Amino acid sequence: MTRTATTSSYSITMRLYTAPDHGVVGHVATAISAAGGIVTAIDVAESSHERLVVDVSCSAADADHAVELQDSVRGVDGVEIHKVSDRTFLLHLGGKIEVTSKVPLKTRDDLSLAYTPGVGRVSRALAENPEDVRRLTIKGNSVAVVTDGSAVLGLGNIGPGAALPVMEGKCALFKRFADIDAWPICLDSQDTDEIVRAVQLIAPGFGGINLEDIAAPRCFEIERRLRETLDIPVFHDDQHGTAIVVLAALTNALRVVGKELEQVRVVVAGAGAAGSAIVSLLLAAGVPDVVVWDREGCLAAGDDLSPAKAELAGRTNPRNVRGDLRAGLAGADVFIGVSGPGVLKPEWIAEMAAEPVVFALANPDPEVDPASADRYAAVVASGRSDYPNQINNVLAFPGVFRGLLDARAHEVTTEMMLRAADAIAHVVRDEELNPNFIIPSVFHPGVSEAVASAIRG
Repeated sequence: MTRTATTSSYSITMRLYTAPDHGVVGHVATAISAAGGIVTAIDVAESSHERLVVDVSCSAADADHAVELQDSVRGVDGVEIHKVSDRTFLLHLGGKIEVTSKVPLKTRDDLSLAYTPGVGRVSRALAENPEDVRRLTIKGNSVAVVTDGSAVLGLGNIGPGAALPVMEGKCALFKRFADIDAWPICLDSQDTDEIVRAVQLIAPGFGGINLEDIAAPRCFEIERRLRETLDIPVFHDDQHGTAIVVLAALTNALRVVGKELEQVRVVVAGAGAAGSAIVSLLLAAGVPDVVVWDREGCLAAGDDLSPAKAELAGRTNPRNVRGDLRAGLAGADVFIGVSGPGVLKPEWIAEMAAEPVVFALANPDPEVDPASADRYAAVVASGRSDYPNQINNVLAFPGVFRGLLDARAHEVTTEMMLRAADAIAHVVRDEELNPNFIIPSVFHPGVSEAVASAIRG
């Protein structure tokens, strides 16, 4: 059976009781390896003349594979599995973020300054001078990460409670990469009017709104209405964060193959939130020929489409291409997938223009296996961390909001996003650029500040 690569997302720790023979530990490691797992740590917790207590951590490919690894260990003579811990679930116990005080609260004097009566003086001053709220409160460094749980990762409409761990993770990334205090706001409604009103009501406490994992087409109207009514920037990361990083990666991929943005033909698979935003930013960047493929086929003006797709078709497909994805790809320079798994056959890439670029970004299973695509394409990128050229929104949104907050901006503009994409692209130096390195690592120390600087202008 062909199995996908192991991943730390399915990492377990087995506490084993073994005979007092350290050689048994080697047999355990061999059994795990033979079953396709990767041992990442072995720790002897206790040692006595009667037994050893050993913690063995290993990575599996998925949940079923993790069970197989446990069975392989049970087959080793002299080994008893006492308990098994899923390291991903352990990490989430109690949540991933917390609130801490920035000021000492140890004495009565501390309380009189930070709270009553001193805080009353600050509140009175803000009532008289509202423009100082960002300077004298957390508003100047805070972002609300808002979801309705309707389009969470690749899991779909799983609701606000199940979305909370994802929003917590997003908030942790804001802090780690841009020192921004972000708050997970999971709304128990999927009614557009209620969501808009809820965000309007909480907006005074925040310097920006990051919309997250809200299904299309509802997300388009929510963002539009909030941008029209709020005096703080509203940014739907699934749309614009993705678009920024895709444009950055495409800029560098075209540098590798010696083509210009203004000359290429691009096919975008997927007309949802991410696909629509990618198309808009590509057009703004000067790409002259974009064809969008979705369930209906290649979208063209005049077709019987939903309002959102009809609007998209009216801005794209200048050659009036019709048919399936394969038809759209013929002679194209670039494929960008934000749709679903397996929609692109590897051999179709050979029918694209010379030196084709393929971005298969559906997660966790891309439109085409990156290793298979690599046999035909000059440059391949995906959303996965286990292949080169990972397109990851964390390259964009921390720096975007850092720049917006620093500038006390009231909105996010297309020009800002174009500058952010260019900044990410040029973090990769000419001497570093190659088909397997078109985008910087999310841990590159200069990315967030480069993006923030571009946003500030």
